[in-house]
Amino acid sequence: MAKKAKGFINLTILGGSANPSPPVGPALGQHGVNIMDFCNGFNKKTEDSKGIPIPVVITVYEDRSFTFITKKPPASYFIKKAVKLKSGANHPGRETVGQISMTQLKKIAEEKMEDLNANDIDAAARIIAGSARSMGIEVVEG
Repeated sequence: MAKKAKGFINLTILGGSANPSPPVGPALGQHGVNIMDFCNGFNKKTEDSKGIPIPVVITVYEDRSFTFITKKPPASYFIKKAVKLKSGANHPGRETVGQISMTQLKKIAEEKMEDLNANDIDAAARIIAGSARSMGIEVVEG
């Protein structure tokens, strides 16, 4: 018989550095999950991507066991890396902090494809372009 899920927890944690401090500890603690089991499992799975923000979906079951799925880093991480920025604009729409080409957007879209709700690379690139614009980055042809 399949275990019954009690809840889902969505977190973004830096790869290889999950620890019991907030936000991990309180989020898991309220569901009665063994926090160190999760931290050790997550750190082992993400040790090759240290310092990269990794979204994770944790499924908690009624017997307090859990499973988790890691996803690709957020689009903003890839965009900032491609444009070599520390952060986006303080006032997107009124302020431009960089430029990104459609070629770069397509590369990012290929990496993120499994996490995006898109049927093809062009649609995925348009989603990523929207994220770039909302960060104050101008999308240019090329």
